[in-house]
Amino acid sequence: MLTVKQRNLLLLIDRHLKQFGVVPSFEEMKEQLGLHSKSGVHRLISSLEERGYIRRLPYRARALEILKMPEGPQPKGTADTADFQPTVIAGDFRRQIAGAAVAEDAEAVAVPLYGKIAAGTPIEALSDMSTTIDVPAGMLAGGEHYALTVEGDSMIEAGILDGDTVLIRKTDTVENGAIVVALVDRNEATLKRLRRKGESIALEPANPRYETRIFGPDRVTVQGRLVGLIRRY
Repeated sequence: MLTVKQRNLLLLIDRHLKQFGVVPSFEEMKEQLGLHSKSGVHRLISSLEERGYIRRLPYRARALEILKMPEGPQPKGTADTADFQPTVIAGDFRRQIAGAAVAEDAEAVAVPLYGKIAAGTPIEALSDMSTTIDVPAGMLAGGEHYALTVEGDSMIEAGILDGDTVLIRKTDTVENGAIVVALVDRNEATLKRLRRKGESIALEPANPRYETRIFGPDRVTVQGRLVGLIRRY
């Protein structure tokens, strides 16, 4: 039986092969699985190979062959329909980070909590700098970050729920398929998966109840990329 991470990596490789014809890079695997290093990707690939789910093709870069897919019901915590598997941190992160024990005095960083962002219908962009939230330093690998509270359910199939706090790394350039904070027409911010289609930009929800919105390139500005989230129970 595969672990959640092993299964998610296998599903990610399968989706990427079907959509793009190539295996995702180790950097893409690391980012989308919420891992801290590429060595974690190497271990997962080796474990899948040992269990007979994949085979490495010699003398070819980024070449893997899927030999079989997992059988049975999808375990809780996996996401067949989402490329992003969020790193979820319980509210008291000093005691638990993504299921791993952490010292009580683990270093934390104060990150600006700008306010709410819609994961459904876009809302007015927020820039409140008066509130901050403490985030484990290990979640913030380089760059400038901020946090937003999710409002809405359009990204639930990417594991992002109403009330979650998303962690965003500031950037204006992202790879195709990344989940981003997009500013539409300079006054509406929304959390969506971004896809470039020719000269157009598509903002895709992760909920079949919502429609993909397509804009010209001059109407959408990327405000940051999703790197993790905090969930309180």
